[in-house]
Amino acid sequence: MRTFSEVYAALRRKNRGQYGLLAGCCFFSVLLITAYACMMRSPTILTVLPEGGDSRKQVMMVFVLAVIGCAVFTTYAAGLFFRQKSRETGVFLALGASRRQLRNELGFELAVLSLSACAAGAVLGAPLAWCIWQCFRLLLVDSEEMPLAFDPQAYLLALVFSAYVVIMLFLLAARFIRRTNIIDIVQESHKSEPIHVVPHWYGPVGIMLAVCGALLGYLMPSFFVRVLHWYAPGWVDAVFYLPVLIGLYMVLLHTVVNGWRCRKNRYKTIISDAMMKFQGRQTVRNMLVMALLIGGAYFASFYAPMMGSSMAHSYDTRPVDFAYHWRADQDIPQRDEVQRLADEAAVEITAWAQQEAAVLGVDGTYSIETETGFGTTYTTAYAELLNGATFFSERAYNALTGQNIDILSGTCANVLDDEGGSSYLSGGDVTHLTNMTTGKTLDVTPAEPLRYSLLLGCYVLDNVDYTAIAAGLDDIYREKYVFFNVADAENSYTFAKALFDEIVDRSGPEVEVGDYYDDVSAAIAAQKDEPYDFAPKNAAALGLGTIDYADRDSSAFRLYWKYMPQFRVLDKNDFITTMAVFLMLFVFIALVCFAAVIVIAFTRCMTIALTSARVYDDLRHLGAPNAYLFRAVRGQVSRVFVVPALTGTGLIWAFYMIMLYFNGTPYGFTSSELQGMATCAAVVAAISTLLYLVYRLTRRSVCRALHIHT
Repeated sequence: MRTFSEVYAALRRKNRGQYGLLAGCCFFSVLLITAYACMMRSPTILTVLPEGGDSRKQVMMVFVLAVIGCAVFTTYAAGLFFRQKSRETGVFLALGASRRQLRNELGFELAVLSLSACAAGAVLGAPLAWCIWQCFRLLLVDSEEMPLAFDPQAYLLALVFSAYVVIMLFLLAARFIRRTNIIDIVQESHKSEPIHVVPHWYGPVGIMLAVCGALLGYLMPSFFVRVLHWYAPGWVDAVFYLPVLIGLYMVLLHTVVNGWRCRKNRYKTIISDAMMKFQGRQTVRNMLVMALLIGGAYFASFYAPMMGSSMAHSYDTRPVDFAYHWRADQDIPQRDEVQRLADEAAVEITAWAQQEAAVLGVDGTYSIETETGFGTTYTTAYAELLNGATFFSERAYNALTGQNIDILSGTCANVLDDEGGSSYLSGGDVTHLTNMTTGKTLDVTPAEPLRYSLLLGCYVLDNVDYTAIAAGLDDIYREKYVFFNVADAENSYTFAKALFDEIVDRSGPEVEVGDYYDDVSAAIAAQKDEPYDFAPKNAAALGLGTIDYADRDSSAFRLYWKYMPQFRVLDKNDFITTMAVFLMLFVFIALVCFAAVIVIAFTRCMTIALTSARVYDDLRHLGAPNAYLFRAVRGQVSRVFVVPALTGTGLIWAFYMIMLYFNGTPYGFTSSELQGMATCAAVVAAISTLLYLVYRLTRRSVCRALHIHT
């Protein structure tokens, strides 16, 4: 070796483990972010997730957590790389090498390493997402909506993150080379980042801050809208979640430095406790990232069991097996035709109830929004004719539901779900009704709400009042409702599918609309010679799913068609297929986040092995038995896994309970929500078992690296 470059290359080959660790971290981070971005921006996903909907917001929220986690992870890996290179760099400087020589050599190897790792991660991100998606389709569920397509613009997000990784590496390298004290550079790899005294009140105060932050973050946006009449920018809502991060950091600090148990004999854990404290800052940073990613992963993984439990509960508690309705001007199968289909499928119809309903114009308040430089404000105004709603006579309501209610003349009762909730879907109280054909009006007083989930959002009038106000309505403002049961509902799928196809085939293009479409609002817009925002031709521009009879088995059609039948056996059997894209997307997100957690935890634990090797070797020479060394390793590795897992799981569990409690009026937990949380507890148990197995494998790897027998 006659040149400086040859010497530098020889050292690089000798320390290829350090380079491999940094390259692997950069590659893995870019790979995950690219796969996530490709999935999140896929047309397959965007056509199912409504614009501005909660599902899309949840996907974006977890994506932000993943980006933050991977960014911190790669920054930590880069810092560790430069710490490990400090000794050889200091020796070179002491032997007379110039900083320019070091800068050129380091810049070249960082350029090759970062660009190749980021490029490989970006190139393989989309194939990784595609392969995982195809495994989902092969092993779990497949449907017509499942073929995955990618948007090339998704690579812009991957490019931005890759640029961050490259720029971060070069900035850290520049700061590293600018160091002037050679002794400091040589000793850099031996320096620790200890955490000094941490008061014991950090733990309980941190828990309190985390809970308060979760409450504020969830409730303040509603407070802004309902009380201040202000749609705050997203960053304002995010500010109220900051106490969660502060509290989480305080809890982790307290755990690393003080612990939560009073040990009578601290000698048994003095080594692991001391090393955790001396690497405290690095450890807490990693734990914080892992806790956030675990929280995001569980948030995504709870989606499927919560939705599945909720829908299963609604199907099982549905009072009738078959329910459908149609506009009176449509040629939909009547009882004799339904009976013929039932006979062909050997299905026995045991009960039949058919009644009429009227679509009337109702009064209400609407928002007048004003764009400002700091969000959107709004005021409310009242209109005697605002939109439409479906009304039943008390006679028709009793015949359909089997209830025996008596509505007083001059009053009107709105219908909630079976548990008295979902008032935000009911339309609220109305006081002024309008016949859209004759122009006749009727003033009513709100009565005590009724409960019947299948008619959620409808209203009930006194028989005389209904006859008077509904007289003369055109067929477009009249609807027919049919409820019936069968003798063997579980074996009636063929009949249900045939009846569903018959209903769709005989529905005209005028009712090929989503449940957001309102005939009364469309008529009001036409009278004013104004465009109707929710007309089918405008729905796509608003990010709403378009309805197409040719896509009758798609989730958009099954979830949003205004006249979608509710057949218990059809809904139960096709639930997975209908919700496949939703379910698989959130499973994919959870998989990505948990993979990041496992890699971060493994990397951090192997770093412990590298940085603590001399300590364990000294202990071995001082006579420490193998069992004591193993116990010390177990104490360190277990905290890296257990503390973030418990913290992240507890935090997201508390947040989910808060979200469910305040989700709807009146506040509280419904039976379906409690069933869903029980299923989520089973998910937590299964994933915790997986993390424990990874912990055991990681602990074995660390012990092997430190030459400790397990």
